[in-house]
Amino acid sequence: MSDILRTEAELEAIYGRPLETSTVKEVNWITPHYRAYIEASPYAALATCGPEGLDCSPRGDKPGFVRIHDEKTLMLPDRRGNNRIDSLRNIVRDPRVALLFMIPGVGNTLRVNGRAHLSVAPDLLESFAVEEKAPRSVTVIEVDAVYFQCARALVRSELWNPARHVDPKSLPSAGQILAALSGERVGGETYDREWPGRAAATMW
Repeated sequence: MSDILRTEAELEAIYGRPLETSTVKEVNWITPHYRAYIEASPYAALATCGPEGLDCSPRGDKPGFVRIHDEKTLMLPDRRGNNRIDSLRNIVRDPRVALLFMIPGVGNTLRVNGRAHLSVAPDLLESFAVEEKAPRSVTVIEVDAVYFQCARALVRSELWNPARHVDPKSLPSAGQILAALSGERVGGETYDREWPGRAAATMW
């Protein structure tokens, strides 16, 4: 065998077969237990794919911001952002999506795979309004697979341990990054100083 694994058989020779606990947890609908996770989650990572490649984008709001329409359908409002719309561009060209739900303080995460389309139905948009501000679109996801991921990654990373939190001042700021990459055309101290107020005014 070479140093590079190229086939499933080579992978299985090293890792073996998954235990039943790793396979029985996967279903194609939102069970009551999985519903509880989705309704408690204030954050999810949305993965999409398109002709240019893959994209993974953060999504967050109050717990339950991803609406469970029924046991096979999720709805995700598109809140204000940077208008790159990478995820949305991908969805209109390739409907395959994945979500990873996280809940602060909880080790287990929840994974959802499915196929999505974008809706701009006025009544649907209005139903997601916050502070009288409706999203410009809603991602409607038909669920193909749902399962929980065990807590090993979060235990190893100590993600929820406050003692392990990183001081933001120890890292380059958004303004510093923008200034460095733009030749000082945008970003800098002004960007960092104004961002909190601008974000608060355009949260939804």
